[in-house]
Amino acid sequence: MVPLCPSLFGADGAAAAAWKVGTPIVTYWAGPAMTDATAQQMAEGGWNVVWCGERELDVVQRRGLRAQLQDPLLTPASLEQPAQREKLEALIARVRQHPALYAYFITDEPNAKDFPALGKLVAFLRERDPAHLAYINLFPTYASNEQLGNQGDVTAAYKAHLQQYVEQVKPALISYDHYQLTARGDSGQYFLNLALIRRAAQDAGAPFLNIVQACTWTPAMRVPKPDEMRYLVYTTLGYGAQGISYYVYCCAGHTGAIAHADGSPTPLYHALKSLNREFVAIAAQLQPLPSLGVYHAGMLPPGAEPLPKDAAFVLDPPVPAMDYKPPEPVKGIMLGYFGPAGKGGQAPSPTHVLVVNLDYQSEAVWGIRGPKRLETFDAGSGQWSRAGGQRIELRLPPGGGKLMRVRR
Repeated sequence: MVPLCPSLFGADGAAAAAWKVGTPIVTYWAGPAMTDATAQQMAEGGWNVVWCGERELDVVQRRGLRAQLQDPLLTPASLEQPAQREKLEALIARVRQHPALYAYFITDEPNAKDFPALGKLVAFLRERDPAHLAYINLFPTYASNEQLGNQGDVTAAYKAHLQQYVEQVKPALISYDHYQLTARGDSGQYFLNLALIRRAAQDAGAPFLNIVQACTWTPAMRVPKPDEMRYLVYTTLGYGAQGISYYVYCCAGHTGAIAHADGSPTPLYHALKSLNREFVAIAAQLQPLPSLGVYHAGMLPPGAEPLPKDAAFVLDPPVPAMDYKPPEPVKGIMLGYFGPAGKGGQAPSPTHVLVVNLDYQSEAVWGIRGPKRLETFDAGSGQWSRAGGQRIELRLPPGGGKLMRVRR
């Protein structure tokens, strides 16, 4: 009999479960050293995945957080050198049973030429520790062809990049970053990027995570305001993400951010303290449901699809079309449709809709009509309540949204 590989089995001999998202991810890029004080601040702010080294895993556990492990051994080069490979094996053996471990950080924004080697490392980690994520973050659409390692126009090159990544790396989660808030306005590819990532994630059968802007690092970019952060959170949710990350939490050379260099929180921390919890509450409701469509009314930026005439949830009254001219902010409304997969070859029918006010500068009132009587979700309390009928009039804050479903 061939001996069973112990890394694939728990202490009781049961097969280790493959990684799953679990609680929807709220994390960050670039943060302070992981001390008890910083871990406590992050926990109080609603972050639930934090970055650390092996020595800080116990700190993360004490605060009830999940750890993304950083270590120099977590690189494809370790597989090419017997001594380094042995050290990597030993690292995995030490940490894989730690209750705080959630993910292994591998790399940021790889070129397509790196995908084969990264695929080998991801497979190596998955074989030895299938319960934890091998995390890689991808470029945005505005990366150059040279950065991507792919040719063609913006859409063609990025689609090829995503397809090669999925085929060669076989990720359990797709993560990317996109920073759109410039000093002169908003760049125009934000929704295009969301749409392409959403489609790639669906094709791969994997969840996705969006890294959004939370600071400035150059005069060409601006510090987001709290209402703009709400817009980034709710548009990410509307496209079906199961994770959100903020660039940056705290980092030298970056201003605004979530915390100052001395660790004290900025206004963005206080705004995100509630938005993070809203993200988790709504994403948890949507986690079992496929994203069936995302539709825009008003302005139609690149990547946006107009609301179809036979839509299950419609605007009542309709929203007139508006010209979109970047770098002006997008205005209008977005509807993210969700519902159970169809059975017996039938097309799925949306049962849930997340309605988002795309204007992060002004409150908006919209009428929404559903196929049946509706209920609304309170992301603060986590409770559903009856809305009274098939039509609801929603008053949404700048950049805000509301989750609804047909009454059960």
